[in-house]
Amino acid sequence: MHQRPGGPPPGCPAHGNPQLYGPEFGSDPDARYAYLRGLGPSAPVDIAPGVEVELVTSYDAALYILQNPASFVRDSRRWRALNEGRVPEESPALPMMGYRPNALFSDGAAHARLRQAVTDSLATVNELQLVRQTQQSAEYLISRFSSDRLGQAELMAEYAQPLPLLVFSDLFGCPPEIGDRVIVGISGIFDGTAGADLVLGEALGELIALKRRRPGADLTTRLMEHPSQLTDEEVLHQLVTLLSGGTAPLSATIGSSSALILGEEWQAGLPVEDAVTQVLWNYAPIANYAAHYPTHDVELGNRVLRANDPVVISFAAANTDPRLAEHREQLSAKAHLAFGAGPHACPAKDPAFVIAVTAVETLLNRLPDVEVRVPFKDLNWVPAPWSRSLVTLPVRFTPRAVAPPAAPAPEPQPQPQPQPVTPSPYRAAPHASRPAAANASRPKPGLFSRFLAWTRGE
Repeated sequence: MHQRPGGPPPGCPAHGNPQLYGPEFGSDPDARYAYLRGLGPSAPVDIAPGVEVELVTSYDAALYILQNPASFVRDSRRWRALNEGRVPEESPALPMMGYRPNALFSDGAAHARLRQAVTDSLATVNELQLVRQTQQSAEYLISRFSSDRLGQAELMAEYAQPLPLLVFSDLFGCPPEIGDRVIVGISGIFDGTAGADLVLGEALGELIALKRRRPGADLTTRLMEHPSQLTDEEVLHQLVTLLSGGTAPLSATIGSSSALILGEEWQAGLPVEDAVTQVLWNYAPIANYAAHYPTHDVELGNRVLRANDPVVISFAAANTDPRLAEHREQLSAKAHLAFGAGPHACPAKDPAFVIAVTAVETLLNRLPDVEVRVPFKDLNWVPAPWSRSLVTLPVRFTPRAVAPPAAPAPEPQPQPQPQPVTPSPYRAAPHASRPAAANASRPKPGLFSRFLAWTRGE
């Protein structure tokens, strides 16, 4: 039997569904998407071992589902297989698809209330200030490796991944020590570190308690003061959503855009905005996500999508749907689905685009002769279904020093005193009192503390 490119092994009925994970998928996801398109606008896949979902690969079908909240909802408490105990307890799909009380997993009036608080708060972010924050964060990270005597760096770990974490900690109004723990917590969640969610929850809980006492000109305060009157726990969950939904995709976009613009096939003179837009079309940072649950059985092509079975949108496959090829030139540059569509479209798409463009431009301005050490086509991608992100991005450049900014940044906010906060699923149990001698030894400053010290020239 002839095997389609990207499909399952010969004798596929015996091998079950095509897999959207593992090295084979990660090495060439486009081939897998091409195979799945041959089965119709959607097809069953295993997104993790023992976890079946219906994957939508058609642009038109994806848009139909994203814009039809009456028939397709986001509340994963409907997930039939999970409710029937058929999803492995340790499945990597659960952290991505399991319910959380935030705008992402809400519908109707509950979703509108939470989303309005987020969108209104984001709308107050000044674009010029965001550019300056991003430039400062970028320059600090570049300063850490730019004077390397060999003139070499690995941009994913040293630049693309930490940069959004610094920017978000700044936007949230974190004092140094809390910002350090926010970064440790969210990084640990992405790395699968045990207890990372508790570290993040404790840090954000302390941040919210601090802002109750001393409001600031930051996203945290704006969320707390919004007319929607979010509880502290709701504020915490929206902050977690902004971090998890913003930092990893931004890291992927910065890394892929840098690799693309430094690649041998990039046309010199094209603006950085073109590289970022091309990445959002062809290498969607959130590749497969946005699980929807039909409220009733729905016919889609030659398939019936059963009520309460998860339907996952392949943004990566939809954006590269060959049916778009003949009229993609006529589409708006923003017609891609990398930021979603419909009522759950990413509320931070404009700030995210600004951060990505500024990050790449700053890299090119500070290291004008930077070049990749591996051709773009030979770079390796993370073998996971959820994101399209480079594993590494090795570069070389002429070593040079990057000085801290001449103008000092605003003074950090005072350190918070321990305060009780609203219990939440992200918060660990309070620690027992420790002897004064143990408290006397301060922990080593983390990434955010070192960044703030650098901006002050310390």
